Amino acid sequence: MEFKKSPDGGWGWVIVLVSFFTQFLCYGSPLAVGVLYIEWLDIFGEGKGKTAWVGSLASGVGLLASPVCSLCVSSFGARPVTIFSGFMVAGGLMLSSFAPNIYFLFFSYGIVVGLGCGLLYTATVTITCQYFDSHRGLALGLISTGSSVGLFIYAALQRLLIEFYGLDGCLLIVGALALNILACGSLMRPLQSSDCPLPEKTALESVPDQYSIYSEKEKDLEENTNIPGRSYGAEETCKSALASGGQKQESLLHKNPTTGAHTKEAETYKKKVAEQTYFCKQLAKRKWQLYKNYCGETVALFKNKVFSALFIAIFLFDIGGFPPSLLMEDVARSSNVKEEELIMPLISIIGIMTAVGKLLLGILADFKWINTLYLYVATLISMGLALCAIPFAKSYVTLAILSGILGFLTGNWSIFPYVTTKTVGIEKLAHAYGILMFFAGLGNSLGPPIVGWFYDWTQTYDTAFYFSGFCVLLGGCVLLLAALPSWDTCNKLLPKPAPTTFLYKVTSNV
Repeated sequence: MEFKKSPDGGWGWVIVLVSFFTQFLCYGSPLAVGVLYIEWLDIFGEGKGKTAWVGSLASGVGLLASPVCSLCVSSFGARPVTIFSGFMVAGGLMLSSFAPNIYFLFFSYGIVVGLGCGLLYTATVTITCQYFDSHRGLALGLISTGSSVGLFIYAALQRLLIEFYGLDGCLLIVGALALNILACGSLMRPLQSSDCPLPEKTALESVPDQYSIYSEKEKDLEENTNIPGRSYGAEETCKSALASGGQKQESLLHKNPTTGAHTKEAETYKKKVAEQTYFCKQLAKRKWQLYKNYCGETVALFKNKVFSALFIAIFLFDIGGFPPSLLMEDVARSSNVKEEELIMPLISIIGIMTAVGKLLLGILADFKWINTLYLYVATLISMGLALCAIPFAKSYVTLAILSGILGFLTGNWSIFPYVTTKTVGIEKLAHAYGILMFFAGLGNSLGPPIVGWFYDWTQTYDTAFYFSGFCVLLGGCVLLLAALPSWDTCNKLLPKPAPTTFLYKVTSNV
């Protein structure tokens, strides 16, 4: 499918606005699940590792299914996927209010809501990248702040709704708010060339022409499909008989009109059967070729060393970087921080600073003198150091400062699509981004349960956050080594073979 040139404005800013509200409405509750996490601990009485699976699944399942999400957006478009996903998110939140145990929440909140969020995220990022080129970093930064603002508002909103209506009423109201995603999705006008027909329509309309060309070029068509050859032969015989016989043939047809009608209907039916058979064969070949090309492109992506390092880095980043947004409230309670000292929820601080980080990092990514890949590496290394400092924070002030730093550095999500585009190109963005988000979802799903299990074993979060910081630092170092230009210069310094020269001697002058 060929798209028009990115307008870098116009209706693109409407896309940015509705994508912002879409991420605000769908990611507000899953990112602020730390408020619900404490309630679920008290209601169901399960371990912290098991209870953390609910929030980790909500953030990880959608990312794990990113290849499927990318395929859905490529096949159906951003608008239908957004509208369908709005029903999933709203339905999953409302269904969670009737959860009798923690296992029901694994399905309703973890899988249904998580899958809906993954579809919505892929749709908003893909359509924004299509509408913007020179201002892509700013646009991605603006839409990604929607989830951060949602985290900031929903952290306080869900706590307030729980006080007034209880946990069940809170989930019902939040699910009703998520239905506004349907209105946002209706405004996502696809950026598609008007003179480019749909593939399905083209295939159906071109079947007769393809069939006639195929019957002319392939001499053994009669061996594969005997029906078409016989039908065309009968038709030519009738034409020659009409031309030569003339009056006699006309009288015979007048005497037996039903015979001619039946013969014509049989020939038409046989011709349609042959056309449909050929169309099915060509469709199967095309589908197989598409799957073969997809596997080939996947192998080609992993031959890029920066892309391979990028998927390792995003996997380790999500193992270590996601747990603070889910468990920071419980970390404060474990550090004996009194509720009177909690001037603002720590999750809200993470949310508002994540919005600031996404916006500022997105603006920095548009400067030509800044290497976006190195900027992303710097955020990874800084975040790893901040995670290792959490065990030393024993007061609300220090936890709030670290929460703000972690939130700002988590804003590197806004430049990650930008880094992916620069690494593989805009043509392979949907494919590469789906693969990377799969590994990000795997890290999101494993990170909080691992931290919770560390606490269940040691009764402290110290070892857990040392492990988280080490994972993020390792991912940043691997990506830095792959991105260093010294690896390319080593290949360039290899001696090149001297060009072959040929000497010619002039024998005579004319």
